[in-house]
Amino acid sequence: MMSKIKDLLIGVLFGLLSAGLILLVSRPKPGRAVLLRPAPTPRPVVINIDGAVASPGVYTLPFQSRVMDAVKAAGGLAENASPGSVNLAAELEDGSHIYIPARNSSLESPAEMVGSVIGLAVSGELISMININQASLEVLLGLPGIGPVTAEKIINYREEQLFTRIEEIQKVPGIGPATYEQIKIYLTVGE
Repeated sequence: MMSKIKDLLIGVLFGLLSAGLILLVSRPKPGRAVLLRPAPTPRPVVINIDGAVASPGVYTLPFQSRVMDAVKAAGGLAENASPGSVNLAAELEDGSHIYIPARNSSLESPAEMVGSVIGLAVSGELISMININQASLEVLLGLPGIGPVTAEKIINYREEQLFTRIEEIQKVPGIGPATYEQIKIYLTVGE
């Protein structure tokens, strides 16, 4: 009987040692403590706004400000502003340059509308058609979504090769299908 108890004790002792060894091996290693810091405070954005605004200049605006906030900071739109050619809802990025173009010259002074003709939109309203082979930089800036850099690219492109169809304006870097859809009703290449 004694040998059975002895065998039982050895079996229990062996089982406990095995269980302890398994726990020791399978226990995860202690890691380093993670220090949680508060989220960084967003930096304000510094932008440059000019063109048809009351007070062009450099302004510091809160993080996640919009173009319309920049216009307000610059004293609002000038009387001759063409806000339809700028996305006022776009979020500002630090270092952005915003240009608010002036409206095309009035119909009473067509001599100032170099490169423009008058056309009729599908809706029946008169619109200013722009000859992209002749339009000045200022006239090109009146197109929706066209800023000074893209207007310069249009002029540089046409100096090398005149446009024969309005669709060719998509060959100008920076003018893709979306921009083309916005401006195509205003474009002409002349006769």
